Formats: sequence, structure tokens, C-alpha cells
Amino acid sequence: MTQQKIPTALGTESIGKLLRQYAVPAIIAMTAASLYNMVDSIFIGQGVGPLAISGLALTFPLMNLAAAFGSLVGVGAATLISVKLGQRDYDTAQRVLGNVVVLNVLLGSLFALLVWPFLTEILHFFGGSDATVGYARDYMEIILLGNVVTHLYFGLNAVLRASGHPRQAMYATVATVLLNTALDPLFIYGFGMGIRGAAVATVLAQASSLAWQISLFARPGELLHFHRGIFRLRRKIVFDSLAIGMSPFLMNTAACLIVILINQGLNRYGGDLAVGAYGIVNRLAFVVVMIVMGLNQGMQPIAGYNYGARLYPRVTRILLLTIAAATCVTTLGFLAGMLAPRLVVSIFTTDGELVELAARGLRITVIFFPIIGFQMVTSNFFQSIGMAGKSILLSLSRQMLILLPALLILPHFFGVWGVWYSLPVSDLLASLIAGTLLIIQFRKFKQS
Repeated sequence: MTQQKIPTALGTESIGKLLRQYAVPAIIAMTAASLYNMVDSIFIGQGVGPLAISGLALTFPLMNLAAAFGSLVGVGAATLISVKLGQRDYDTAQRVLGNVVVLNVLLGSLFALLVWPFLTEILHFFGGSDATVGYARDYMEIILLGNVVTHLYFGLNAVLRASGHPRQAMYATVATVLLNTALDPLFIYGFGMGIRGAAVATVLAQASSLAWQISLFARPGELLHFHRGIFRLRRKIVFDSLAIGMSPFLMNTAACLIVILINQGLNRYGGDLAVGAYGIVNRLAFVVVMIVMGLNQGMQPIAGYNYGARLYPRVTRILLLTIAAATCVTTLGFLAGMLAPRLVVSIFTTDGELVELAARGLRITVIFFPIIGFQMVTSNFFQSIGMAGKSILLSLSRQMLILLPALLILPHFFGVWGVWYSLPVSDLLASLIAGTLLIIQFRKFKQS
């Protein structure tokens, strides 16, 4: 891995250079992660059928909920490590690493054990029909069996970035994507496992990268490494990590509820293919979102370190630079969705009706994409500097305060398209709230 000096450079190196150094590997990693989600959908859609895509869409709420518990530990601990490194508290940073491992094993196991007995009922509640729940169950059974692996893989990757090793985090993600892409056709077609084969490929790919991550943290010469004594849970570390991670946890939990309502609304007003259309659009939008998340991950250790070191002008500069880059990314997503919607959705399926539904849904979804990059960066910024309350407010404002009521009201007036209209409405209003909170925070920085 990189030399141990790197964390201190966060407080002295050029902000632009640091963002490139940290964000580019994270963007590559997050883009790769979104692509391997797309790979599953493409292989399933082209090789198993349009109803299998609808079945896969039913798993999104559960996947969001599993990610919520993973981010509760991983994101919170990564932020805490960045702040502790900025304060030169290396002993606590070491213990945070050990607590990440233990908490991920505990929460990953508990989630799988609680969901498994009720999986079929859960999937029906999520908007599934008899034609699609079987596909979703086949996929989720394998994913739940590998849930601990998934939590550890994402948790340790977050720690790698926070401790000054963004390239290693990128390598782990890219390796996972490449291996998953190679294994998908082997298990789906070669072994005749269908949608279940896609899940097996995903878990095996993550397990391989996890083994490499563990080998990195097992090196005694690294600033943060595994050793005896760090795996004992410490109340303050657990509390602080979970408090900071509560924002992404609530965001993912809210996303779970929202996707349930979207799937239910689409199934009620449009049927199984409408659910499949949302599954396609969600995967495409996810590519743009993941690139912005890569920028956020690059910003996180820089903002956290400089905030911990009380270098507020540097904190402001990294925020503004990240917002500018995120806005460029989401604007490109807007242009692609508006100008070539049928071209991009046809990657997933050749079914004419499904292509038309997904293309129209994509155009509606991206209407306010040019401003959602700002909203996403602002929410992550407050999380990165440990202001969990503001981050939680921003996370919940879009999902629960705006999108939830819109999903309950608009379909009564516009039918299935009312479900789709709810998405850009929430993007616009949530961005206005984010702007208000950010202006208030800037004023406080100027007074410090």
C-alpha cells in the first residue's frame, strides 16, 4: 500500500490535486460498481426474459435495506477514521478498524437471519406477483447467504479510502466487477442456473476481493492494520460510528420504503412490465448517482481531515470543487436521458413494450438531474464533517418529506405516470432545502 505519510498531506496538498488523487479512483470504482449491477440486469434481461427483470426490480428494496446496515457501519467508521487521523489520534483509528469488522459480521448475519424466513411474503409486499416473485426469491436467497461477505467487502473498502489508500479501494472494486462479469455468463448460461447464477457470481466476486482486502490490512507495517486488541467493541467508537453512519442508514432505509411504494404503485397502475421499466431506469440512473458518490467518497477524507484540523477555508474549497464536478456529471446524465432514451434502455431488453415504457420513464426521471449533484454532495458534506443531524435532515427531506407524499398523491391524478412524476418533483424541492442549509453553514465558516 501507499506510504503512511499520506494522511497528513490532506491538510497541506493542493485541494484540486487531492480531489483528483482521491476522487478519480473512487469514481472508477463506483462506476465499475454500477456497471456490475447493470451487467446482472443485462444478462438476466437478455438471457432469462423481461419478467426476470421485473423480479430483479423487486429485490431493490431489500438490497437498499442491506446496504443501509452496511453504510451504518462502514460510512460512519470511515468518516470517524478521517477525523481521528486529522487529530493524530492513530490509536483510536486502529480500534475503529477492528470494530468495523466485528460490527459488519454481527449486523450482516442478523439481517440475513431475520429476512430469510419471511422472504416470499416480503417480496409480495414489495409489489411482486406470482409471475415475478419466484425470480426475485431465487436471486435473494443467494445474496442473503453471502450478506456478511458483502458487508465486510464494502466496509473495508470505505476504510481503505479513509486511511489514504484510494487506489487500493478502486482495485478491489474493479476486480469485483471484472470477475462478476466473467462469472455471470458462466453461471447463468454455462451451468444453467438462470437468475440464481447471477447472484452466485456476485457473491463469489465480492468474496475474492474481500480476501485481498484482508491481506492488505494484515500487513503489520501499515498505519492501520489488524492486530490483537482492536476487535473488542468499544462503546464510544460504536456509538460515534453509528451516529455518523445514521444519515446514510436512514437514507437507504427511506430508499427501501420509497422503492416499495414505487413498485406497488407501478404494479397497481401499470402491471409487471411497468415494474420492470423502473428496474431498467433505476439501473441507468444508478450509473450517474454512483459517479457522484465517487466524487463524494473522494471529498470525504479531505473534508473530514481538514475539518478535524480546523482548516475551514480548505473545507469550503473542497466542497465547492466537488459540487462543480458533480453538476457536470448529472448534466451529462440529463442529456443522455433526454436525447437517446430508447437507445440506452434497449441494452437491457428487446421487448418493444418494455422499451417504450422505460424510455418515457427515463425522460421524466432525468428532468432535474442537473441540480441533484448539488443536493447529493451537500448531504454527504455534512456527513463527512460529522454533522449527522443536518445530513440526516437532507437525506430524509427528499425521500420522506417530499417523495413519499408525492407517491401517495400524484398517481390518483396521473395514474402510472404520476409515480414517475414524483421523482423529479422531489429532486427539485430537496435541492432547495440543501441550498438553504449550505448557505447557513457557509456563514458559520466565515465567522470561525
